[in-house]
Amino acid sequence: MSNEIVESAWRVLQGVRPALPRRDNLKTEVADARAAQARGYYLPDEDERLRDAYLRYLAARATLWQMIHELEPHLKSKDLRIFGIAFCAASMLVRSAGYLIELAREYPVALTKLDEAEPRYQLPRKTLTRIYRSLSSPHAQWRYRQARDFYELYRTQIHEELEASDLGQLVLWLEREEPLFDERKRSLGRSLLEYGLYSLGRSAGSGYTKVMFHLFRLSGSAIAELKQPFIKARGSGKRVTARILEDISKRLKPGDILITRHDDAMSNLFLPGFWPHAALYIGRRDEREKLGLPATGDDAITVLEAKKDGVRFRELRETLSVDAFLILRPKVSPEELREALTRALSHEGKLFDFIFDFRKAERLACTEVVYRSFHGIGSWRLELLKKSGRLALSAEDLINQVLEKELVEVVYLYGVRGTSIESGEDASRTLRNTLPR
Repeated sequence: MSNEIVESAWRVLQGVRPALPRRDNLKTEVADARAAQARGYYLPDEDERLRDAYLRYLAARATLWQMIHELEPHLKSKDLRIFGIAFCAASMLVRSAGYLIELAREYPVALTKLDEAEPRYQLPRKTLTRIYRSLSSPHAQWRYRQARDFYELYRTQIHEELEASDLGQLVLWLEREEPLFDERKRSLGRSLLEYGLYSLGRSAGSGYTKVMFHLFRLSGSAIAELKQPFIKARGSGKRVTARILEDISKRLKPGDILITRHDDAMSNLFLPGFWPHAALYIGRRDEREKLGLPATGDDAITVLEAKKDGVRFRELRETLSVDAFLILRPKVSPEELREALTRALSHEGKLFDFIFDFRKAERLACTEVVYRSFHGIGSWRLELLKKSGRLALSAEDLINQVLEKELVEVVYLYGVRGTSIESGEDASRTLRNTLPR
């Protein structure tokens, strides 16, 4: 189980890293900020570029803190590989936040812009100010300091365990973070420098537990900041119950497009529209065999879905552990369906694309699985839309296009109105009410 946990967390880290702000990928935003400061305000195109970079950072931040938080049940395993992944993620987040804060300090107009509320993405006012205060608080710095000291004390052992698990790339990433440690040490107040290494040095096991606890507390506070409050009662489950899951599983067919929504997911904060996520139902093992497709996986594997840990085969109960779902059935022939699903299966194993650039196929976002499977099949033609210099297709854009071009049939919908699965015209009518007019 530990190896699976490490593999999943490592895939998340690999997927997120390119989306984090760095000095070399913020050159355009810095030039925009310089021009905006000179004139006193941002132009619309400059605004969109800055907003896009910030939203990518927020999405990456939420994903990595959540990944660290999800490692908490395995705290007692004392696996130095898990520490290495969690600490590398925390270090990257501290560093990348620093680049945005530097930009805001040098150009106050950028701080004003990033602290604006953005209703399109449900962002409240002063988000960057809150992130700065969170990272610069004595508590946060003290917790990060303990993790860094543990890393420095057990650096050799950590690197050896990572190398032994074919995680040499992670070792290189950790080494690239090391030059910044001294800079962060100097930023701490004198009273915080009294933390002793002796307690960590007595036992790698006890030190590991203490350090991981503080990393989890640090990530927990970050997650609390980004949760959408008051949407659902604390402790309430997903609206898709076991009964609904069993019912819909009998109605699905290979090729069905699953569009889903979590009412309180952090990812909803950074994606426009009511429907933020898509997956592809590939059918049960026997259904895939009838279509002449590889019978990949066991009988429980029925979905191909791109999530933070990449494009993976998943069970339907995982994909539909949500609050609302929409099922779209492509209008294609059996031969066209076989071709589309053959394409889909070829993408399994790729990392998630947190930059959402559909021009590249080495990493895929959730809707890109659908796009690359069906575009060019039969009458399927989907238009990528340019957003902040990149071509992409959100779930809502996908829905609008396939409905307008009559490429799909709306077959089922659940979770928007009432507790029954709607179908046919009822589902279509309810769907239209969730889309912008």
